[in-house]
Amino acid sequence: MKELVILSGKGGTGKTSIAGSFAALAKDKVLADADVDAADLFILLEPTIQKKELFRGGHTAHIDAAVCTACGECLELCRFDAISDDYIVDKIDCEGCGVCAHFCPVAAIEMQENICGEWFISETNYGLFVHARLGIAEENSGMLVTIVRHNAKLLAEEQGHKLIIVDGPPGIGCPVISAMTGTSLVLIVTEPTLSGLHDMKRVAELAGHFQIPVAACVNKYDLNQDMTAAIRSYCDEHNIQLLGLIPYDPVVTRALVQKKIVVEYSNGRVADEIKKIWQGLATILEVGV
Repeated sequence: MKELVILSGKGGTGKTSIAGSFAALAKDKVLADADVDAADLFILLEPTIQKKELFRGGHTAHIDAAVCTACGECLELCRFDAISDDYIVDKIDCEGCGVCAHFCPVAAIEMQENICGEWFISETNYGLFVHARLGIAEENSGMLVTIVRHNAKLLAEEQGHKLIIVDGPPGIGCPVISAMTGTSLVLIVTEPTLSGLHDMKRVAELAGHFQIPVAACVNKYDLNQDMTAAIRSYCDEHNIQLLGLIPYDPVVTRALVQKKIVVEYSNGRVADEIKKIWQGLATILEVGV
C-alpha cells in the first residue's frame, strides 16, 4: 500500500484544491484530511458521515467546591495562574500538569480528560474519507493526525485499496511530522515567492530527515517566473522531481466559490497541468492513473 501526503510549508498555496483534484483523478484509494486544525477538504468532497468518534486528549483540573476549603495551596503552586481567587479553573490557561491535584490537602481537585474534537469516517463520491475537527484552542493536533492516518490505513487494508491520499497540515511542526512519518511520498505544493521557496526548503529538509522521497509542483508559477526558476534550481540541486507548473487562472477561484473540484469544473490549462502532475505521482508510486 502506498501513501501520498500533500504538504506546503504554510497555508494558502492551493494544497487542498490540488488534493481535491487528486481525489477525483485517483482510483482505488482512501482519502484523508490531516489538516485537523483547519480542515476544509470536506467542502469539496461533500462527505456523508458514516461514523463519528470523540477525540480525547490531555486533562484539565476541576475543583469540587463542596470539598474545597479555600486554603490557597493550589493558587500558590499553579505556575500558569490558571486558578482564580474564587477557585475556578480557567480551561484555556490550565496546562493539565496535575500539580494542584497532587498537593491539594483535601483531595478537592480532579484531573478530568478533555474532549478536544471529533473524527469521522465518511462516504464521498470519490471514495471513503477520514477527517476530523479539532475544537477551538484545543491541543494534541499531532495525536489527532495520527488517528486520522491510522484509520485511513485500516480502511484501505480492510477494503483492499492500494493508495491513501492525505491532505496534510501547514508548517513543519508536530502535526506535519505526524502526517509524514512513514509515508511513501511527500508532494510539496509551493508558490513562486521568496517565502514559498523558504517554506518548501523547510518541508524538504524535514522529509529528508525522515528519509522520505519528495516531489514538488509550483502553483501560479507564471506570477513570478524568476522565483519559479529559483525553485526549479533548488529542486535540481536536491534531487526533487518538479512534476508540474500550474498557471494562475481565475477558474480556480470560480471553482472554489461553487465548491467544485477544479479538474471537474474546467478542462483548461490548470486542469491539464494537475492531471499531468497526478500522472507523474502515479508513476512514482506505481499505482494506476
